[in-house]
Amino acid sequence: MFPILFEIGGFQVTSFGASIALAFLAAAWVVANALKRQGENPEYAWDLAGWAAICGILGAKVYYLLLHFGETAADPWGALLSRSGLVWYGGFIGGALGVLFRLWQLKLPVWKYADAVAPGMAVGYAVGRVGCFLVGDDYGAPTNAPWAVAFPRGAPPSTAGNLRAFGVDIPATTPDSTVLAVHPTQLYETGMTLIILAILIWLRPRLASTPGHLFFLWLGLAGVERFIVEIFRAKDDRFLGGFSVAQLISVLLIGTAVAFYVMLQKRGERVPAKVARA
Repeated sequence: MFPILFEIGGFQVTSFGASIALAFLAAAWVVANALKRQGENPEYAWDLAGWAAICGILGAKVYYLLLHFGETAADPWGALLSRSGLVWYGGFIGGALGVLFRLWQLKLPVWKYADAVAPGMAVGYAVGRVGCFLVGDDYGAPTNAPWAVAFPRGAPPSTAGNLRAFGVDIPATTPDSTVLAVHPTQLYETGMTLIILAILIWLRPRLASTPGHLFFLWLGLAGVERFIVEIFRAKDDRFLGGFSVAQLISVLLIGTAVAFYVMLQKRGERVPAKVARA
């Protein structure tokens, strides 16, 4: 674990913050190259990345504050100003709305740009989850697997007491202060997302004829990935027999991705062949 990279004048630069910054930069670079390949202006990638960063961080924070409304109501300023509380799905929703608004402002083709954004999203997500691992956040339930990781200085530490607070069933004989080895679900997500990236790159030439297909392929695969990882996560928002809120959102995103993918496919089939080749 490397939670703090360095300190300047009392201000701590965390590995998570650095990873988030690197994630946006890496995503913007990938999107710029994708736009150049499509014959679009690659400079728009950096413009959209700025909107995605600002609106995404705001969305992530709002999602967290609503999800933990009790804590927010008890200490609203503390919850608002805390460095913690950046939830991926909230960030995705906020960032997507910001980017859509900017595309509308610039009068740019949404589906074409969405396809350019898809591999950038995968790269950014993979990098960002490494940051979660370095600060010991978003880990899983206890496991005896040989690759299990203990987070004694995690955010929060992977102690029996904290895991119980997340709703994980820990033997009553285990003291609250005991640090347990858990599933490194952050690295699971990085690995699975890199596989998704490879799939996107492999299928990109085949899906280029129908703008939007690549984006909704990414959205569906990202939903599947998150649904699977949530099975191993230590979460305190489970309901209906163990489903988490993130899994519910994942199912909705998978359904949306399939519906739009099919819709775009049918619309593409209605385009005359000579037009489609133009």
